[in-house]
Amino acid sequence: MRKSTIRVLLALAAILTVFSFASCDMSGPAEDTSPPTVTMTTPLALATNVSINSSISARFSEAMDPNTVVALNFTLTKSSSLSVPVLGNVVYDLPNTTARFSPKSNLENNTEYTATITTSVKDKSGNSMAQQKVWTFTTATVGLGPAPVALGTALNFVMLAKTGISSVPASVITGDIGVSPAAESFLTGFSQTKATGYSTSPQVTGFLYAADMTPPTPIKMTTAISDMETAYNDAKNRITPNFTNLGSGEIGGKTLTPGLYSWGTSVTISSDVTISGGANDVWIFQTSGDLTMSDAFNVVLTGGAQAKNIFWQVAGKTTLGTTAHFEGVILCQTSITLNTGASMNGKALAQTLVALDMATVTDVE
Repeated sequence: MRKSTIRVLLALAAILTVFSFASCDMSGPAEDTSPPTVTMTTPLALATNVSINSSISARFSEAMDPNTVVALNFTLTKSSSLSVPVLGNVVYDLPNTTARFSPKSNLENNTEYTATITTSVKDKSGNSMAQQKVWTFTTATVGLGPAPVALGTALNFVMLAKTGISSVPASVITGDIGVSPAAESFLTGFSQTKATGYSTSPQVTGFLYAADMTPPTPIKMTTAISDMETAYNDAKNRITPNFTNLGSGEIGGKTLTPGLYSWGTSVTISSDVTISGGANDVWIFQTSGDLTMSDAFNVVLTGGAQAKNIFWQVAGKTTLGTTAHFEGVILCQTSITLNTGASMNGKALAQTLVALDMATVTDVE
């Protein structure tokens, strides 16, 4: 065979080989045809003693189309009247692939509820669930004290603020944080890494959200801030207190039983204070001035009292002293400051800003 012919055949073989590889490269990833499933729910199926101001959530096996994870497709009803839905908001938590139903008002005590997610929810590829997800749970019996404050979608955050959240590193935060109408630039000191619709930070076991992030985050944040303000007004407007101007505003050294407390002054905690009661009991503290906790003192819980059932409504500013430890949900009309080494179990929900100085904040729900 002539050399020229061999060269032509070799060239044709090379072209065919390149074409073959190119064809393989152009095939792309396999199409997703698998239906999504619900892998976990909160509360768990058949759970009992569920707080009446809880949110209800379901985690999916994969990323979902947020336009399908809506109130029409995620409902809650009393098991005794399945045709009457509980009013609430549904938000889709992008990084956790989780749908959250937040009732607009408290559920009823000692009542079984049924949660339903229909097959109309779809994953990012348009696949529907193969069958609807249905589970039931029963709420807690009535405890002592007032009804708890309904936080709505604000319950999904450990910290919320309207104008900014700052940290002097390294703070340790467990739970999601968010600002609105402030932009992400007002989340300072966190060294965050941006993703689509949220950010992460080495100081936060959870996610950071702001009003200028990719949709649907802006709507999610607007709703959460509105629910925070509604919760503040709910706590502020409770009437007929069990205790009025207790200790003239100094509650250090006291043991506080369940009930509604009201002060026409600022409140100070200048020594350890004890909150004593059962797991379903509720405390609401109404403060028309500031709430100030001195350095190195503690809010101590006894008898099974839970931080999630303790609500501090503060019209002024809130300041937790150096290395102080606090328990409860702070609903503050102005600012919340945690000085160096301060810690709290609860939520810091402020209508201006939250400032942390190497502080520890752990969410409760």
